[in-house]
Amino acid sequence: MNSEERTLVEILDENKIDLAKYINYVSAPSAGAIATFSGTTRDTFEGKTVVELRYEAYVPMAIRNLKSICHSARSSWDLHSIAVVHRLGTVPVGETSVFIAVSATHRADALDACKFLIDELKASVPIWKKEVYSNGEVWKENTEFLERKSELGKNDGFCRRKVETEAPDRKGCCKAKVKVEEPVHTSSS
Repeated sequence: MNSEERTLVEILDENKIDLAKYINYVSAPSAGAIATFSGTTRDTFEGKTVVELRYEAYVPMAIRNLKSICHSARSSWDLHSIAVVHRLGTVPVGETSVFIAVSATHRADALDACKFLIDELKASVPIWKKEVYSNGEVWKENTEFLERKSELGKNDGFCRRKVETEAPDRKGCCKAKVKVEEPVHTSSS
């Protein structure tokens, strides 16, 4: 079975995420480790009462980005299977909005890849979150997205730098690895 066959990426519209489905998908006799991440709606944020979260996405691009992130994880760690699912629409307090399951022969690969996958999803996949409070609502930018944005620099709204994304170091944690090169200036004499 090739790596494409062992990768499941889904975006659900208003449906609860069946965690067991994705854990079963990545389970295998050769997998000594299954690492999971479950992102759930919490009931407070900075002292405000959270009622629910609402997610929207550009689904075709989100699916492509998620598959690309999974491919990057496979090139950096020895993985058996990957399952990534994100829910759209309203997600009440206590329910899961994103779930990742990764299986590997060894736990270090599964754990590092799982962290990489959620961090990259938050930083680059076109899925937007609105937090609905008891006294208002606000669209939220993920911390990972804001950090990536500041790493790339800001130049009148457009990045004019050459940017290359590098695979994470297998021995290290999963910080975003972005190499930014200053633009080359040529004289016109």
